[in-house]
Amino acid sequence: MKGKIFVLTGDGKGKTTSAFGMALRAVGHRKKVAIVQFMKSGEYGEIKAKVNGIEIYQFGRKEFVFEATEEDKKLAKMAIEKAEELLKEKPFMLILDEINVALCFKLISLEDVLKLLEKRGETHIVLTGRKAPQKLIEMADVATEMKKIKHYYDKGQEAIEGLEY
Repeated sequence: MKGKIFVLTGDGKGKTTSAFGMALRAVGHRKKVAIVQFMKSGEYGEIKAKVNGIEIYQFGRKEFVFEATEEDKKLAKMAIEKAEELLKEKPFMLILDEINVALCFKLISLEDVLKLLEKRGETHIVLTGRKAPQKLIEMADVATEMKKIKHYYDKGQEAIEGLEY
Protein backbone atom coordinates (compact mmCIF):
# COMPACT_ATOMS: atom_id res chain seq x y z
CA MET A 1 0.00 0.00 0.00
CA LYS A 2 1.33 3.44 -0.92
CA GLY A 3 1.46 5.92 1.95
CA LYS A 4 -1.32 8.48 2.10
CA ILE A 5 -0.74 12.21 1.60
CA PHE A 6 -2.45 14.66 3.97
CA VAL A 7 -2.51 18.42 3.39
CA LEU A 8 -3.48 20.66 6.32
CA THR A 9 -3.75 24.26 5.15
CA GLY A 10 -5.74 27.48 5.51
CA ASP A 11 -5.58 30.67 7.54
CA GLY A 12 -7.14 29.16 10.66
CA LYS A 13 -5.49 27.81 13.79
CA GLY A 14 -4.77 24.13 14.15
CA LYS A 15 -2.66 22.86 11.25
CA THR A 16 0.42 21.93 13.27
CA THR A 17 -1.75 20.92 16.21
CA SER A 18 -3.73 18.54 14.00
CA ALA A 19 -0.55 17.03 12.60
CA PHE A 20 0.84 16.50 16.10
CA GLY A 21 -2.45 14.88 17.09
CA MET A 22 -2.01 12.46 14.19
CA ALA A 23 1.54 11.78 15.40
CA LEU A 24 0.36 11.11 18.93
CA ARG A 25 -2.28 8.69 17.65
CA ALA A 26 0.30 6.82 15.56
CA VAL A 27 2.75 6.58 18.46
CA GLY A 28 -0.07 5.23 20.61
CA HIS A 29 -0.16 2.32 18.17
CA ARG A 30 3.61 1.91 18.47
CA LYS A 31 4.30 3.43 15.05
CA LYS A 32 7.42 5.47 14.30
CA VAL A 33 6.87 9.14 13.51
CA ALA A 34 9.35 11.75 12.30
CA ILE A 35 8.66 15.48 12.05
CA VAL A 36 10.65 17.98 10.03
CA GLN A 37 9.78 21.58 10.87
CA PHE A 38 10.47 24.14 8.17
CA MET A 39 11.02 27.77 9.19
CA LYS A 40 10.77 26.95 12.91
CA SER A 41 13.34 26.90 15.66
CA GLY A 42 12.96 27.08 19.39
CA GLU A 43 11.30 25.61 22.41
CA TYR A 44 7.70 25.36 21.24
CA GLY A 45 5.45 23.32 23.53
CA GLU A 46 5.49 20.39 21.12
CA ILE A 47 9.30 20.30 21.32
CA LYS A 48 9.32 20.47 25.12
CA ALA A 49 6.86 17.56 25.37
CA LYS A 50 9.49 15.06 24.17
CA VAL A 51 7.11 12.23 23.34
CA ASN A 52 8.83 8.85 23.00
CA GLY A 53 8.51 7.60 19.44
CA ILE A 54 8.38 11.07 17.85
CA GLU A 55 11.59 12.51 16.43
CA ILE A 56 11.49 16.25 15.68
CA TYR A 57 14.01 18.15 13.57
CA GLN A 58 13.87 21.93 13.23
CA PHE A 59 15.24 23.94 10.32
CA GLY A 60 14.59 27.61 10.83
CA ARG A 61 15.84 30.83 12.34
CA LYS A 62 14.66 31.97 15.75
CA GLU A 63 13.04 35.03 14.14
CA PHE A 64 9.77 34.94 12.24
CA VAL A 65 10.36 35.11 8.48
CA PHE A 66 8.79 38.12 6.80
CA GLU A 67 11.19 38.16 3.88
CA ALA A 68 13.22 35.12 2.82
CA THR A 69 16.99 35.23 3.08
CA GLU A 70 19.71 32.99 1.68
CA GLU A 71 19.99 31.47 5.16
CA ASP A 72 16.28 30.55 5.03
CA LYS A 73 16.80 28.87 1.65
CA LYS A 74 19.80 26.94 2.98
CA LEU A 75 17.84 25.77 6.03
CA ALA A 76 14.87 24.71 3.87
CA LYS A 77 17.21 22.73 1.59
CA MET A 78 18.64 21.03 4.67
CA ALA A 79 15.08 20.21 5.81
CA ILE A 80 14.25 18.56 2.46
CA GLU A 81 17.49 16.57 2.64
CA LYS A 82 16.64 15.45 6.18
CA ALA A 83 13.15 14.39 5.05
CA GLU A 84 14.71 12.30 2.24
CA GLU A 85 17.09 10.71 4.74
CA LEU A 86 14.22 9.93 7.12
CA LEU A 87 12.16 8.32 4.35
CA LYS A 88 14.95 5.76 3.91
CA GLU A 89 14.23 4.66 7.50
CA LYS A 90 10.60 4.00 6.48
CA PRO A 91 8.74 5.66 9.35
CA PHE A 92 4.99 5.10 9.55
CA MET A 93 4.43 8.87 9.30
CA LEU A 94 6.53 11.83 8.23
CA ILE A 95 5.19 15.28 9.05
CA LEU A 96 6.56 18.20 7.03
CA ASP A 97 5.46 21.06 9.26
CA GLU A 98 5.14 24.48 7.57
CA ILE A 99 6.39 23.12 4.24
CA ASN A 100 3.55 24.92 2.45
CA VAL A 101 4.82 28.24 3.83
CA ALA A 102 8.36 27.36 2.73
CA LEU A 103 6.94 26.79 -0.75
CA CYS A 104 5.05 30.09 -0.64
CA PHE A 105 8.28 31.92 0.26
CA LYS A 106 10.05 30.03 -2.56
CA LEU A 107 12.59 28.59 -0.14
CA ILE A 108 12.18 25.24 -1.88
CA SER A 109 10.68 24.23 -5.19
CA LEU A 110 7.41 22.40 -5.73
CA GLU A 111 9.36 19.98 -7.95
CA ASP A 112 11.58 19.02 -4.97
CA VAL A 113 8.51 18.38 -2.82
CA LEU A 114 6.85 16.30 -5.54
CA LYS A 115 10.04 14.21 -5.90
CA LEU A 116 10.05 13.67 -2.15
CA LEU A 117 6.42 12.56 -2.18
CA GLU A 118 7.17 10.05 -4.93
CA LYS A 119 9.80 8.45 -2.67
CA ARG A 120 7.35 7.95 0.21
CA GLY A 121 6.74 4.22 -0.28
CA GLU A 122 4.42 3.13 2.55
CA THR A 123 5.16 6.20 4.69
CA HIS A 124 2.19 8.50 5.25
CA ILE A 125 3.16 12.14 4.73
CA VAL A 126 1.48 15.16 6.32
CA LEU A 127 2.15 18.61 4.84
CA THR A 128 1.14 21.61 6.94
CA GLY A 129 1.08 25.36 6.50
CA ARG A 130 -0.92 28.14 4.93
CA LYS A 131 -1.25 28.56 1.18
CA ALA A 132 -0.76 24.96 0.06
CA PRO A 133 -0.24 24.83 -3.69
CA GLN A 134 -3.22 23.55 -5.66
CA LYS A 135 -1.04 20.73 -7.07
CA LEU A 136 -0.49 19.35 -3.55
CA ILE A 137 -4.16 19.64 -2.70
CA GLU A 138 -5.07 17.71 -5.86
CA MET A 139 -2.45 15.05 -5.12
CA ALA A 140 -3.53 14.59 -1.50
CA ASP A 141 -5.62 11.70 -0.28
CA VAL A 142 -6.95 14.02 2.44
CA ALA A 143 -6.92 17.82 2.25
CA THR A 144 -8.27 19.93 5.08
CA GLU A 145 -8.57 23.70 5.14
CA MET A 146 -8.60 25.38 8.53
CA LYS A 147 -10.67 28.53 8.12
CA LYS A 148 -10.38 31.32 10.63
CA ILE A 149 -13.76 32.53 11.72
CA LYS A 150 -12.62 34.39 14.83
CA HIS A 151 -9.38 34.74 16.78
CA TYR A 152 -8.36 36.94 19.69
CA TYR A 153 -5.38 38.13 17.58
CA ASP A 154 -7.97 40.20 15.71
CA LYS A 155 -8.49 42.23 18.89
CA GLY A 156 -4.75 42.78 19.29
CA GLN A 157 -4.22 40.11 21.94
CA GLU A 158 -0.89 38.32 21.88
CA ALA A 159 -0.12 34.62 21.49
CA ILE A 160 -0.64 32.51 24.61
CA GLU A 161 1.98 30.00 25.69
CA GLY A 162 0.50 26.51 25.57
CA LEU A 163 -2.11 27.50 22.99
CA GLU A 164 -0.17 29.05 20.11
CA TYR A 165 3.32 27.80 20.86
